[in-house]
Amino acid sequence: MTAPVFLPSHVVPPEGMATWSAPDATMPSAPLDPLLPVQVLERRGDWALALCSNGWSAWVDGRLLLSIPRDPPSAAQPAARTADPRPLLGAAEGALVSYRQLVEELAAGQLDRQSFAERTRGNRIGVVVDGDAIWLYDARHERWCYCDGVSLQTYAVGSRPSSRSGEDEMPATSQSATPPPGEYR
Repeated sequence: MTAPVFLPSHVVPPEGMATWSAPDATMPSAPLDPLLPVQVLERRGDWALALCSNGWSAWVDGRLLLSIPRDPPSAAQPAARTADPRPLLGAAEGALVSYRQLVEELAAGQLDRQSFAERTRGNRIGVVVDGDAIWLYDARHERWCYCDGVSLQTYAVGSRPSSRSGEDEMPATSQSATPPPGEYR
């Protein structure tokens, strides 16, 4: 009987990454080395079961793994869809318009400070635009996303991984934390 072939699908981020013995943030394990190739065997929400070439496996925050590019699809296969940045741009725009309206009401004396604080509590908006690149904070999934104008990719996360799976998750092809060309990590 031959052992299954190890076929890496992802690489650990350059700074390495934490692991857990189960998809539970209270059960930490040994960290993975930077740029270590791994094969994702299973996903549970934000969690990914990563298999290393030596046979050791552990659960990791799958949002942070860097995808290893595959050959482009053949002519018979449609290209994989990447996450559309427009819904997240629209959500950021709407949140900013609402916040600005509350600021206007506060400045005009139509709203007191306490009401302003109550009506803005929990709001999170993050947008950084630099030429053709944009970083958007996705408050719903507690992550920063990078957009090159065409596709959206998870860049950094602000929370521990979750076991809940959402129907509105980005497609697996765009969940890697690949930094834009020339950017720091």
